[in-house]
Amino acid sequence: MESADTSTTTSDDPTVRLRPVGEPDLAMLRRFCVEPGLIGLDWAGFRDPGAPARRFAVDGYLGADDGRLIVEVEQDQAAGLVSYTSGRYSGLASYWEIGIVLLPEWRGRGIGWRAQALLCDYLFTHTPAHRIQAGTHPENVAEQRALEKAGFQLEGVVRACEFRAGAWRDGYLYSRLRDDPPPAALVER
Repeated sequence: MESADTSTTTSDDPTVRLRPVGEPDLAMLRRFCVEPGLIGLDWAGFRDPGAPARRFAVDGYLGADDGRLIVEVEQDQAAGLVSYTSGRYSGLASYWEIGIVLLPEWRGRGIGWRAQALLCDYLFTHTPAHRIQAGTHPENVAEQRALEKAGFQLEGVVRACEFRAGAWRDGYLYSRLRDDPPPAALVER
């Protein structure tokens, strides 16, 4: 996959690209497995730190049903990753579920919504899926705003959909369809 750039009009807007995972990125992926809190509310306990290297050896994280791409900013710095996993509702109604995790130093800078918008563009260009969805936590207001800027619409509450920090918790489900208008934040530029 070639890197994709967003166009920027002011020096305050970060340039964001997506690219395949490379071997140097494995150190960051291992950190997400073993550093509590590094991925925010999605921390679900310690994970196998060898798993990223094994998966990278299989397909470079570019599988037919799921994958990860590195979010790259500024001078070729890895800021985090986006992920995508295929799903199916009924018959031929396939969709992608996407996610994002940014390192703490890159959060709150407009990178997340741009990376998610780029991932949607990439998936709509290279796959026939009509729907992309993303879930987030009710308390993650920053991610809710990022999804809306990336062109997603809130569909509703998914009750007791995850077990986190010792309790079952609700989530918010967002979606973006192939024929939805482009993200307003990009059109305004």
